[in-house]
Amino acid sequence: MHVLSSKIRAMLVIGLLSSAACFGQTMRFDCKAGASALSATTLFPASANGPAVIDARAFGFDLQTVPATFTGGACASDKPFFFSAAAGDGDYKVTVVLGGDRASVTTVRVESRRLLLLEKKVAAGAADTETFIVNVRLPQITGGTEPTSVKLKSREIGALDWDNKLTLEFNGEHPSVRSIAIERVTNIPTVYIAGDSTVVDQDKEPWAAWGQMLPNFMNARVSIANNAESGETIKSFVGERRYAKIMSTIKKGDYLMIQFAHNDQKGGSGNVPIPEYKEIMTRFITEARARGATTILVTAMNRRVFESDGKIRQTLGEYPQATRDVAAEQNVGLIDLNAMSKSLFEAMGPDGTLKAFVHFPANSFPGQTNELKDDTHFNAYGAYELARCIVLSIRQQHLPLEQYLRTGIAPFEPSHPDSLATWHLPASPAISSETPYGR
Repeated sequence: MHVLSSKIRAMLVIGLLSSAACFGQTMRFDCKAGASALSATTLFPASANGPAVIDARAFGFDLQTVPATFTGGACASDKPFFFSAAAGDGDYKVTVVLGGDRASVTTVRVESRRLLLLEKKVAAGAADTETFIVNVRLPQITGGTEPTSVKLKSREIGALDWDNKLTLEFNGEHPSVRSIAIERVTNIPTVYIAGDSTVVDQDKEPWAAWGQMLPNFMNARVSIANNAESGETIKSFVGERRYAKIMSTIKKGDYLMIQFAHNDQKGGSGNVPIPEYKEIMTRFITEARARGATTILVTAMNRRVFESDGKIRQTLGEYPQATRDVAAEQNVGLIDLNAMSKSLFEAMGPDGTLKAFVHFPANSFPGQTNELKDDTHFNAYGAYELARCIVLSIRQQHLPLEQYLRTGIAPFEPSHPDSLATWHLPASPAISSETPYGR
């Protein structure tokens, strides 16, 4: 990432800015040159522990980045840059106008690397308008008898998914943006996701999970609130008050997607026995239903463990079947990602799956002195293919979420995965060689 220069005399000019703007009015930022200098350093001080707390008036370029040029009515660069604006708990409609005086290919992520738009091409001098719904959440839980909050893990302290701002990442081949508009919305359905490290918004490369890829396939009539976290069992998800956080805001017309198993079956003190696993999952369904929300269960995907004949070995015990049983007993939707991932991974084969999981030789990334060899967690390509499986199942079963899928999504079959040679997602700047919690 490039550091802000004192010589740059440009900024995003705000059309409307007040504390009320974050909670009802539209905040609009237009990219224009020649304005008085206003650096992201003064708005969002960077530190080893993440961004500092900001007030409701703050906005600007963030994470010590700034566009390289401010010409042709666009902010553009040949490196990724970030923009943030103060935001409270809730959903926001974000409208970006992309394009500039040069041809551009822009990928847009939000918060902790949630994918909103993959490599949008805009010709020189042209403009393209894209609209998304972004969920922002804070650890605090309101509505109870006593103030409380989610029990965050150390890796979550200061993370973009839990701070009091909305952060956009512009990445790709000469990413260019002309304007950004942010508006608080309250009248759209929200899809809450409960899960573990295979679902969570992984905040650093090369790690990724399907929950952070799903927004790329959804239209601007629904919000994705991915509350999954690494290392979680269905029981610890309750104990750390992550479930309480969801229940404090879930409403009629919302959805709850649930995928656990990887940590529940690992044995030892963290093990969740099958009867308890099913009981807690049933309680999730019952309480969501009481609030008028619809639950969709997801069976956990397989690990990268092959038999000698090239077939995937089931390593998750009885947990996938327990999830299927609960779905049948409670008459709720089921996405059998366990079955689809078997087809997907077997089609890739033992060698091909190395390109979908986190397998990298030493020194593939800065500061990565040891080989990365993980048969549970995915890189961006693997996570994207699993999200494609989720979307396929929604379509095939005509689940209620089908109405919120974007138009023009290409056909997909797990037995014929996308070719890695023709698929590309530019890497975010943040990198870590530390394995996420869970296995």
